[in-house]
Amino acid sequence: MPRLSEVIAALDALWPAERAEQWDAVGTVCGDPAAEVSRVLFAVDPVQDVADEAVRLGADLLVTHHPLYLRGTTTVAASTVKGRVVHDLIKNDVALHVAHTNADTADPGVSDALAGALDLRVVRPLVPDPTDEHGRRGLGRICELEHPLTLSEFAAHAARRLPATAQGVRVAGDPDAPIRTVAVSGGSGDSLFDAVRAAGVDAFLTADLRHHPVSEARAEAPLALLDAAHWATEWPWCELAAAQLDEISDRHGWNLRVHVSKTVTDPWTAHAASSPSPRSSSTLGAPN
Repeated sequence: MPRLSEVIAALDALWPAERAEQWDAVGTVCGDPAAEVSRVLFAVDPVQDVADEAVRLGADLLVTHHPLYLRGTTTVAASTVKGRVVHDLIKNDVALHVAHTNADTADPGVSDALAGALDLRVVRPLVPDPTDEHGRRGLGRICELEHPLTLSEFAAHAARRLPATAQGVRVAGDPDAPIRTVAVSGGSGDSLFDAVRAAGVDAFLTADLRHHPVSEARAEAPLALLDAAHWATEWPWCELAAAQLDEISDRHGWNLRVHVSKTVTDPWTAHAASSPSPRSSSTLGAPN
């Protein structure tokens, strides 16, 4: 079996820490570099439910996309929510490693996995990494549909292909507008509107879209917007990352058992649709 340090070195080669944003907190949070690793669990969030799942599974390493501590802390006391996660992982010999914005910009990365889940063909990064001479790394992806769909059809397709959440997929735009090109970005994406407009795509699918940025974006260009749950847009990366580690394990003869968490850590638990009124509608294609 490989040591934790060997597995982490392989993960760092996929997602180098130096490619993370300066504000980010990536890398190994806890774990003994000399400990042996036989089972690895990938998940989006390092929350208690996922830590409990890792312990039940007998995982030696938990790899998450989101950091446990994105901002500084002065305590890891078990009386705090995040401190309890740290205590439970350490007591059960489970290491925690984070790949966040360094996985967002990777080739392949979070948005490649999102595009794959939606059956989209990736053309190029939405915001290219200027240090990549091959032009493949960067934030978001510009994609093409195999066959044009209406916005209503594409929204329904996205809702089917992404993991189910209470939110589903919200849409801004003409339901009958033809969609041929799409920009995608896993996680919060409304900071990318300038790049999306410059790309000239028909639609942008991301998460955490806010009222004012969406209103302004719709006023400036006839851009269709699709807002999915943050967790749902990033979960496909877990499957991609697990497959990458599987390939590395096979190549080195490590015989790792690699798993992807199915625990839904989206914080929203229910959705109550508004009743249609003469001025608005809660469903695509319903009469105004």
